[in-house]
Amino acid sequence: MSSKADYYSILGLTKDADHEAIKKAYRSMALKYHPDRNQGDAHAEERFKEAAEAYEVLSDPEKRGLYDQYGHEGLRRTGFQGFQGFSDIFSSFGDIFSDFFGGSAGSRRGPKKGRDLGVELNVSFVESFSGVEKEFTIPREDNCETCSGTGSRSGRRQPCPQCGGQGQVFQRGGFFSMATTCPNCHGQGDYAPDPCPECGGSGRVRRQKTISVKVPAGVNTGFRLLLRGQGEAGPKGGQNGDLYVEVVVRHHDSFSRERNHLILEHKIDMVTAALGGEIEVPTVTGGVQAVKVPVGCQNGKLVRLPGLGFKDPSGYRQPGDFIVAFTVAIPKDLTERQKELLLEFAAIEEGKKGVSPFRKWGKKIKDAVFNS
Repeated sequence: MSSKADYYSILGLTKDADHEAIKKAYRSMALKYHPDRNQGDAHAEERFKEAAEAYEVLSDPEKRGLYDQYGHEGLRRTGFQGFQGFSDIFSSFGDIFSDFFGGSAGSRRGPKKGRDLGVELNVSFVESFSGVEKEFTIPREDNCETCSGTGSRSGRRQPCPQCGGQGQVFQRGGFFSMATTCPNCHGQGDYAPDPCPECGGSGRVRRQKTISVKVPAGVNTGFRLLLRGQGEAGPKGGQNGDLYVEVVVRHHDSFSRERNHLILEHKIDMVTAALGGEIEVPTVTGGVQAVKVPVGCQNGKLVRLPGLGFKDPSGYRQPGDFIVAFTVAIPKDLTERQKELLLEFAAIEEGKKGVSPFRKWGKKIKDAVFNS
C-alpha cells in the first residue's frame, strides 16, 4: 500500500478540493482512459483503475478523512482494498457512468455488485480496551447454490423478448417518448426460461449468515469496520456487496474514557491523603496497579500513568494514559476518641497559624486536649 500513488495527485487535485472538483476531475480521467476507448492499452486500463479508486476514497467523506490523516495504511487497516476489476468499478459507479456517458458507455447488463449492508456491534468497555473477536448473525441475500446465482435451472438466460434486452420499454406520443422499467424482466434485460426451483428464478435466496470480525483494541463508539464481500449477493451471480460494522461500546460502572485516556475515580481515606504512600488500584482488565499517592493529596488530584490507557486502533498514535482521579473520603461515624484526636489536630493547626485555638474551638478543645 505504501507504494501507491497519492490519490490527489492521480486526479490532479489539491487537498482542499471540494466534491464537485473531485467529480469533475474523475469524469475527465474516466473519459480519457475508459476501456471502450483504449482497447488493448494496458497503461490506460491501469490509469482507469487508479482514477476509480481515487474517486471512491475522495468522494466519501469518511474514507477521505481517514486517508488525509493516515494515508493508504489507514485505509488498509479498515479492510479497504480498492477495486478488483472493471465489473467492480462499473457496478459501484453505474449511476455516475450513466451521467458521464449519457447512459451508453459504462451501462452494462452483466452481473452487478450486491447491496452494501450495515450493522451495529455491541462490545463491552473491557472488550473495547483489549480488543476482541466477535461473531454475529445477519439476514442477507446470497447467491443460490443450486443455480450459481443465474436463476436458471440450466444456467442459461435469454434476452427479454418484450424489451429486446434493454430492460426498458418506450412509450411514444408525438415528439415525446417515455421510458419505463420493463414489466416482463423487471429491468434485468434477460430472463431464465427454465427458472430454478430453489430460488424461483431470482438467483438469490435469503439466509442467516454468521460472520466473525476482529475488533481491534482501542475502538470507541462510532468506529466503523469494513468487511469486503460480506454484503448481499449481486443479481445474476454478481459479487457480494460490503458490510459496514459500526461499534457501540457499553458503559462501565467504574471506568470511563476521555479520548484515548482511561479514567478511574478512586477513593482514599484522609490519612492516606495527608501522609501519602503507595496503594493498589483496580485495572480495567481485572488486575491491580500500584499508584503513589502524593503527600497532602487533595480531593480531585490526578495521577497519570503514561501509556497504560487505550491503544490507537490505527496504530499511528501512542497509547493514552491511565489517569487516577482521587476522591478523599471523609469519615462519618467517628468514635469519641477520633473526635478528640481531630480536635487536637485542629488546635495544632490553629497554633501553627499563630492563632489561639481557644478563640475558635473554646471549651471543646480544652476538654479534648487537657482532660483526656
